[in-house]
Amino acid sequence: EITSLLSLYGGQFNNQQEIRVNSPFWILNIPSEEMARGLMKRTVCAKSMFELWGHGRSAEELYTSLKSYPVEKMLPYLQSDSTYKIRIHTFNKTLTQAEKIKKIDALEFLPFNGKVNLKSPEHVFWILEDYGMDPNNVPEKPLDVYFGRWIADGQRELIESYSVKKRHFIGNTSMDACLSFIMANHGRVKPNDIVFDPFVGTGGLLISSAHFGAYVYGTDIDYNTIHGLGKASRKNQKWRGPDENIRANLRQYGLEEYYLDALVSDSSKPIWRKGMLFDAVITDPPYGIREATRRTGSQKETIKSGERSTENHIVISSSYHLSDIFFDLLKFAAEYLVMGGRLVYWLPIYRPEYTEEIIPRHPCLKLISNCEQMLSSHTSRRLITMEKVKEFKDQDHNSYSLDGQYMPYKGHNSFREKYFSGVTKRIAKEEKDNQK
Repeated sequence: EITSLLSLYGGQFNNQQEIRVNSPFWILNIPSEEMARGLMKRTVCAKSMFELWGHGRSAEELYTSLKSYPVEKMLPYLQSDSTYKIRIHTFNKTLTQAEKIKKIDALEFLPFNGKVNLKSPEHVFWILEDYGMDPNNVPEKPLDVYFGRWIADGQRELIESYSVKKRHFIGNTSMDACLSFIMANHGRVKPNDIVFDPFVGTGGLLISSAHFGAYVYGTDIDYNTIHGLGKASRKNQKWRGPDENIRANLRQYGLEEYYLDALVSDSSKPIWRKGMLFDAVITDPPYGIREATRRTGSQKETIKSGERSTENHIVISSSYHLSDIFFDLLKFAAEYLVMGGRLVYWLPIYRPEYTEEIIPRHPCLKLISNCEQMLSSHTSRRLITMEKVKEFKDQDHNSYSLDGQYMPYKGHNSFREKYFSGVTKRIAKEEKDNQK
């Protein structure tokens, strides 16, 4: 998420920093405070950002680093007519109040000329200490110590304010609010973008994009979900109410002006004319466990089901294999994304058999990131982010990648078909076992 936002707002990771894989503190190079605040207005992963004045492996190294920090950069925040306070945050260790005061007093060599104000200071300074990630093996002294001026906090309160528990319209697989905002940030959604979800469901992913000022659109094959009809997913509620729909969800958060529409449509048969381009495609495809994988069929095909909605709308649907879903999704993104636009989606995997080659590829799309969310000891899903780097041409229409070699799609003969069949069955079995 942070890497995507840095590419959107400017900045990069500090090349000289030795980043431990699980370190809770990162050092970034960001050109301006304005850019830093812009990044923090978006992130739900980062807690706070500080202007780094000093850093060391010990208290002594920190003091040496602070003494070498340019005084002219400090002075604007240390004036006699200003107020300030110093706070301490320790990761993986709790300090007594006496220990905290001792550490604060040790910074008396800094030229603080203002008055201390613990309630509403103009400037807040932080001492940050990292005691590692192992709660059973906490070192006596910190591994890293930082001192800096607080710039801004992240947007973690969005997780609670947009919680699915409080949402007007939900489904069986409504996306968690935190993950929804992370996906929007992976997609680098910005004001006035047009964001599309081809498996829109109850529109949870549209809400996060609309919050960041994008116009949102979606399609889904489920007539009842799009129109807010049929059985309810909420506990102790049998049928959906008259105003349970996607538009009502965006209205609930004051985002209705960003809602374009949601249509009943089969994602395997795109309805868009040539030249209809989206800035981002952000979606959570159905895995065939809690949500069926379906596409429109005909009487000539092997019919899986004929479903009747509450308004006598009958859908003949046939099976839609998981590997075909991802192939069609990549093909759609390659054709309808703007250049530089991003595709963000979830890919279910069976961990013991997972390899990088399983990830679907397309010659027009570049893999940007591949992040794992653990579901159980054997199953997980990976958040895949891809960026359009090549214009779509006719010869790319049926191309996909197998071990890095692009070739015509082989459909049911591909090894991915067998793999994803196994994934769906294993995840379904684990869910049934968990329910028991």
